[in-house]
Amino acid sequence: MSLERAVKAKIAGKRDPQMDKEAQEWVEAILGEKFPGGVAYEDHLKDGQVLCKLINTLTPNAVPKVNSSGGQFKMMENINNFQKAIKDYGVPDLDVFQTVDLWEKKDIAQVTNTIFALGRACYKHAEFKGPFLGPKPADECKRDFTEEQLKAGQTVIGLQAGTNKGATQSGQNLGAGRKILLGK
Repeated sequence: MSLERAVKAKIAGKRDPQMDKEAQEWVEAILGEKFPGGVAYEDHLKDGQVLCKLINTLTPNAVPKVNSSGGQFKMMENINNFQKAIKDYGVPDLDVFQTVDLWEKKDIAQVTNTIFALGRACYKHAEFKGPFLGPKPADECKRDFTEEQLKAGQTVIGLQAGTNKGATQSGQNLGAGRKILLGK
């Protein structure tokens, strides 16, 4: 039992209330509606309806059927449909939480990280005008060098390698030499 408690404490320690708040505010801004008062952030997201509504706002009809009633399997289907839609939108598979992380509240920090990843993916869609969540991802800065430029770069000694200004190591003595005394 103590191992389980330790694992839960470690997962809870990863959770940042400020990030949860930022993610909630971003979702509210995109949807144009506030989360209900008195309901925890993770409880409002749990059935996947809000998440499906979010991706459908970013990409119309990304999740064509959002289940609003039915058993837990229908609600988990909402979460799975959301996950598939955000991968299609451009969120890397590595950043997507697992269904049990939200449904069983195993790792809400990962759910928040996924919402941040979705916010970052919005930067890559020109049709999306904001608001944005998280820092803008870096753009690729591809450079094309001529053969002449590449050859010229091979003759330069990099500053990380240091320089000895043309000197060699032979003949340089720093400090006293090592003395080995035998027989004492």
